[in-house]
Amino acid sequence: MEAFFDVVGVLALIIMALVGAGVGWIVGKTSRGSTGLYMLIGVLAAVSAPFLLAALGLSVVAAGGVILLVIMSGVVALIILGIARAILR
Repeated sequence: MEAFFDVVGVLALIIMALVGAGVGWIVGKTSRGSTGLYMLIGVLAAVSAPFLLAALGLSVVAAGGVILLVIMSGVVALIILGIARAILR
């Protein structure tokens, strides 16, 4: 896990957290739900996305660079937020 932080860096994790918060904010506004809760779920999903993808065997995403990681974090956050929205209904 230490090598992950060496490659990605703290700045990339902050950017992924901001992307997750942005996706959570959009989902919260469109679903008229608790925006704060959706933002929290979005941040957690976006930051944990590289670990989830590595567990699924998609570690090649990390080799794609920071931009690809941020995009994939946003996509994973959107998928997890969709699942959370379906559960919270």
